[in-house]
Amino acid sequence: MTSPGPALSDDEKLDWLRLIRCDGIGPISFKGLLESHGSAQAVIEALPEIARRSGRPLRLPSETGLRRELQAMAALGARFVAMGEADYPLSLAAIDSAPPLLAVWGSLAPLSRPMVAIVGARNASALGRRFAAVMATELANAGFTVVSGLARGIDEAAHSATIGNGTVAVVGGGLGHIYPPQHEQLAKDISATGCVISEMPFDWVATARDFPKRNRIVSGLSLGVVIIEAAARSGSLITARLALEQGRELMAAPGSPLDPRNEGSNKLLRDGAILVRHAGDVLEALTPLVERPVPPTRRAVQPRFDFDSTQPEATSAPPAASTGDPDQDRLIAVLGPSPVAMDELVRASGLDARRVQLALLELDLSGRIERHGNGMVSLLYAARSN
Repeated sequence: MTSPGPALSDDEKLDWLRLIRCDGIGPISFKGLLESHGSAQAVIEALPEIARRSGRPLRLPSETGLRRELQAMAALGARFVAMGEADYPLSLAAIDSAPPLLAVWGSLAPLSRPMVAIVGARNASALGRRFAAVMATELANAGFTVVSGLARGIDEAAHSATIGNGTVAVVGGGLGHIYPPQHEQLAKDISATGCVISEMPFDWVATARDFPKRNRIVSGLSLGVVIIEAAARSGSLITARLALEQGRELMAAPGSPLDPRNEGSNKLLRDGAILVRHAGDVLEALTPLVERPVPPTRRAVQPRFDFDSTQPEATSAPPAASTGDPDQDRLIAVLGPSPVAMDELVRASGLDARRVQLALLELDLSGRIERHGNGMVSLLYAARSN
């Protein structure tokens, strides 16, 4: 599913859309179901049995509502691009949690060029905004597509500076509800030469929990991520963590230690991120990667990077109830709060790889496990309230 293939028919895309919009099915479980059943239509037909085995109701959205969404997309001039189609970015398809469908408003051309993300503080300083604009312009002139999240501050500066080159904005809500609202005109301007991307329903209004999902797309599209002005608990640090998990180059611009907007980015530099003073430093890091059709092998976050401030603290008690399925119960017995790789689960459980994959898929659908980068999983724990 990561290499270009034939375009899906309209009916196949509608089946994909129904399946990914089904409550309880995310990008990873979607891919697992598609691989095990062969097509989205076959999964939909088998959904009652899948729901029974997972012990969780799996409700499909109505075709009528989705057809209305497709009409709204067409009226805007947007369309869906499916994973596996030629227009779907290979860099994004390489990550574990790649969206099966991307809603794209604008030109697809920028997605075919090497991409670099520039993200940072919403309440950016004037100097930070100018630095982001200059760097974005020079990187775009060097042949890179600049990707960001359409937020205020650094994102806005990077997008605005590269509209003429074709920039890519990834939004947390739907294309019918651009966030923040004051960037609706910026999004429209971007769509004229670049594109605006979303994985959410057309009329979805973005909430706080949607932005980390958006951030994984920002970093997943890119060969590297440049952080400019990030506070200690900035959302940009989530993008930094995701970039490392996805095997992307992590870069940061240094800033005054007296400015709290630089605390997070300076800490990344202390922990080993590449220091960038200008676009030349970014080009030096990324140019050797441009010839690779797919980014480097994904890797776990290096121990030297500390992202504890971006992670919720977990409770210590695992879910104890039996699933009623021997394979699932065997995996629960060997899983814990720390992420474990697939080959380790095969060895520890005594199950073959296919049985482990199927059991993990059912545990995922029932909400008992958490997926991490590099195909690693752990038992799902509730966040501790403060």
